[in-house]
Amino acid sequence: MSCAPRLGDGFVPPPAVVPGPCARTGRTQVSTQTGHGRAATLVPPVSSADRTRTVDRLSRPSRQAVPLRRRGGAAIVAGAVVLIAWELVSRAGVVPAFFLPAPTAVAVRLGQDLTTGNLLAYTAPTLVEAALGCVLGTVVALPLGYAVFRSRWAAAALEPYIAASQALPAVAVAPLLTIWLGYGLVPIAVLCALLVFFPILLATVHGLRSLDPDVVAAARLDGAGERDLLRSIQLPLALPSLLTGLRNGFTLSVTGAVVGEMVIGGEGLGLMLAAHGRSADTTGIFSTLIVLCALAMAIYGLLTALERHLVNR
Repeated sequence: MSCAPRLGDGFVPPPAVVPGPCARTGRTQVSTQTGHGRAATLVPPVSSADRTRTVDRLSRPSRQAVPLRRRGGAAIVAGAVVLIAWELVSRAGVVPAFFLPAPTAVAVRLGQDLTTGNLLAYTAPTLVEAALGCVLGTVVALPLGYAVFRSRWAAAALEPYIAASQALPAVAVAPLLTIWLGYGLVPIAVLCALLVFFPILLATVHGLRSLDPDVVAAARLDGAGERDLLRSIQLPLALPSLLTGLRNGFTLSVTGAVVGEMVIGGEGLGLMLAAHGRSADTTGIFSTLIVLCALAMAIYGLLTALERHLVNR
């Protein structure tokens, strides 16, 4: 005999729930008192493992993003600890000042270089080379990434060579660029473009491939062509990934500009680093490295702010 009796026809008033076990199946029986009698519904039994998982899920604290002020404070505290330890090690003579100058000595040298204008004069050429290289790499990487996304044949033909090109170090490519393009701005910009190319290409392909296929299919059903689809659906939805690739690529372009100036020759911070290295001026090297780090952080921060503005508007 079934544990759940039949319900009659007609109006059913709000039920009163009365739980109880079913003698035949062992399942939990939820009985509802209606105007025509009592109706029962069988509910599958809940195991102890399910109860444990449910309790753990409800009691687990939700992960929230760390506020920006707290992250900035943590970074400042960590940097202060490193600088204090560095100063103590240098002042105590554990490491000779010739190999590791004290942070205070580096700060004094940095202030002198900024006051005389040497660092600022050498920073401008490095920025120009990095910007040109980033633009050149972006112009090549974006359409090629779209071609890899659109065509399986293009992906199969180009992806192995694109991946193999990343095994070539910039120092090894720089002499070839000197032979092919000579000296000056052009070979350094091309070297920067080679470093920028792969992150932007990878971000483009990843951003386009991660789109929701249902959204794309709905746009096609509405009559959107390939150009409309790219302009109205694919490009806006893939924009965060594209901006992330540009942000990482522009930071790498600064590295390419410095390497190019040290190997090919130039008028920027790479030239200053090479001069300090030849004269064994470790304090000057650290001063120039601080400027490079500040430059990379400024570029990264500006592009991050631009990304948030474009994504949230």
